[in-house]
Amino acid sequence: MNKRVLLAGILGGVAMFIWTSIAHMLLPLGQTGVRQIDKEDALLSTMQSTLSQPGFYLFPKMPPGNDQAAYLAKVANGPSGLMVYHPRREYAIGRLLGVEFATELIQALIAAWLLSMTMVATFTGRLGVYALAGVIAAVATNVSYWNWYGFPSAYTFAYMFTAWLGYIWAGLIAAAMKIGGPRETRS
Repeated sequence: MNKRVLLAGILGGVAMFIWTSIAHMLLPLGQTGVRQIDKEDALLSTMQSTLSQPGFYLFPKMPPGNDQAAYLAKVANGPSGLMVYHPRREYAIGRLLGVEFATELIQALIAAWLLSMTMVATFTGRLGVYALAGVIAAVATNVSYWNWYGFPSAYTFAYMFTAWLGYIWAGLIAAAMKIGGPRETRS
């Protein structure tokens, strides 16, 4: 990866991080489809007395023998869902932001590297490569979570839009830096 591609990836990662920060802290996109629990104390008390370990929990519980028909009947006739439960959790905002930045930096570096291997020669074409990569990234887990776990549609589409627009911002940088195309140094 040459220095220009590396720089485009780093700047793209910064752009993605800034965009997702704005989407979550200044715009309503980060809270779209998220609801708060009324009468939380009673529920938390029950959870603390029922759940002994942190984990990813699905309900209702699968009947003995992995009986799919009985499970589907339980889902159709009663509450169902999932939760991520932590009896206690250290919420270190600096570490969380660091992981988020690293995640977006890695995505942007990979996208810049992939674009550098193409022969796409126009600004619009380069941006289009990022737009398509953004669609792939946005759809990859979000649609499955909506489909299988019942994530709210508004939440799903808000997160897909946020991820996709992050790629657009990174793509604008890479396109302006003329990453890819016939003049790109292959290494």
